[in-house]
Amino acid sequence: MSEQKKIGFAVIGCGHIGKRHIAEIKVNLKGELLAICDVKDKSEFEDFGVPFFSSLDALLLSDICPDVINICTPNGLHVSQSIQILEHCNVLLEKPMALSVYDATALIEKEKQTQNQLFCVMQNRYSPPALWLKSLMDNNTLGQIYMVNLNCFWNRDNRYYNSANWRGTMNLDGGTLFTQFSHFIDILFHLFGSVKIKDVVLSDFKHQQTTDFEDSGIIRFDLQHGGIGNMQFSTAVFDKNMESSITIIGEKGSVKVGGQYMEKIEYCHIKNYEMPQLNSSNGEHDYGKYKGSASNHHFVIENVIETLKGNTKKDATPEQCLKVIGFIEEVYKRRKVESII
Repeated sequence: MSEQKKIGFAVIGCGHIGKRHIAEIKVNLKGELLAICDVKDKSEFEDFGVPFFSSLDALLLSDICPDVINICTPNGLHVSQSIQILEHCNVLLEKPMALSVYDATALIEKEKQTQNQLFCVMQNRYSPPALWLKSLMDNNTLGQIYMVNLNCFWNRDNRYYNSANWRGTMNLDGGTLFTQFSHFIDILFHLFGSVKIKDVVLSDFKHQQTTDFEDSGIIRFDLQHGGIGNMQFSTAVFDKNMESSITIIGEKGSVKVGGQYMEKIEYCHIKNYEMPQLNSSNGEHDYGKYKGSASNHHFVIENVIETLKGNTKKDATPEQCLKVIGFIEEVYKRRKVESII
């Protein structure tokens, strides 16, 4: 593909995250928005100034031929829509890639059968603190890792769940770990390789009337190369998001990245090490009634464009995302045999 050719995108699912994709495509000089697709009334999307389609089938049967279709629909639709689109063009798929290992594996196999590529959104990898942590791990700066603690304490109340009827359902949402915290589980795998779950405790404190699943949990795990870990998560936090943080205790030092969205270096003490000056983190996604992870989708769009032009490789592969799906699936399988208190 020539350097001069713009990469054409279409976006299906034009809710909050879909609008973020649209905005980032429009400001990228190497990309262009060709069409959008949503089940809502066309009048809501007239300002985007591109052809509108009310179904994926209509888009695929049209004369518009995007290089990439961005899937920003409810979680439970991701696999079937991706499989359908891969027959026609490349796919940029919002998290989660799938709601089961079986479906994720089928999707990976479908990609291999076509000439098109499947890209996955894991935008938290691009934050300056995450890039810094990755460099520490790659360079063995902390030596042997003894302990890791991941905390994800957010608010998701009726303001969130009442804003779309698919939210909170098992079939289309899938669970708190899939929808809210899969990005942070990806950071675990990105930094430490595989992790092995030891035990799980899940609870539903505030959402019995609004969701089909837990709102809080504690997961203990072992790291691939030794060391122990713990993840605590909750969407039962009062009123607003509280914290997303990771603490790493190692042989040669300890670090903590915290803040509401893992955007601040809160502690760094490492043997013979001078803390570098990091770039500022991007702000969170502000959806009005609730807030989400860091706004790094421009890096995702750029990686798709440069990969298709042959200038780089995927930053987040489907095989890497499969590990995240496997972790979450194992947590939820254990839910069936352990009481939700």
